[in-house]
Amino acid sequence: MASDPASTAKPKYLQIADDLAAQIRSGVLAPGDAVPSEAELMERYGVASGTVRKAVAELRTTQLIETHHGRGSYVRSRPPVQRKSSDRFRRAHRLAGKAAYLAEAEQSGGVPSVNVLFVGPVDAPAEIAERLNVPAGAKVLARKRRYFRDGTPTEEATSYLPWDVVKDIPEMFAENPGGGGIYARLEERGHVLSEFTETVRARLATKAETGALALSPGAPVIHLVRNATTAAGIVVEVCDTVMAADQFVLDYRFAARD
Repeated sequence: MASDPASTAKPKYLQIADDLAAQIRSGVLAPGDAVPSEAELMERYGVASGTVRKAVAELRTTQLIETHHGRGSYVRSRPPVQRKSSDRFRRAHRLAGKAAYLAEAEQSGGVPSVNVLFVGPVDAPAEIAERLNVPAGAKVLARKRRYFRDGTPTEEATSYLPWDVVKDIPEMFAENPGGGGIYARLEERGHVLSEFTETVRARLATKAETGALALSPGAPVIHLVRNATTAAGIVVEVCDTVMAADQFVLDYRFAARD
């Protein structure tokens, strides 16, 4: 492995990670290529297995590779989706029959799809109940979906809606609520949306999220919780979303105010 004076001060595992990263960025290791095995890297760099594992873990942390249990590590090939909150909830999209995810995925050039995992009544979790201004444990409608882009899972989202708001909207209980999604159905019934408020944080994926979104162990996710509020000031939906962090760029636009 070639080295420079600056690299000699680095721990050996970081030198190996830097060398592999340079191969990835130069195209020597192309998107989708398998990373050399642990045994191959041990022989190439003359180090112990623990050093190789630390180097591979460093590449996972920087999102250059992904590891699949029993199959090895591969150079990442999934480009991020550009997510524009100022655009994806435009009423024009709903009037054109496009829900928010469909609109944003099409703009990114990908082929979107969705798998509906659950639709039905649940007891509102405490945080959701507080956002909906209903008692904890109150009956609400939950709609849980997993979204895909080009066949790859990118996010999992659960919408919670007040029972009194949706009980007389039969489309809300169908897997496919129709063109424009649930927001279009709400507005057709007079619940005109005026504001979306999002709370965003980054964290490590849970074991369940790692499996659901085909992530490497220890991969980061974006956890986003959104309130949809009507012109009357009523929160008619809380959407709890977990997104693969390497798949999204959060791009917000908002007006300057006095």
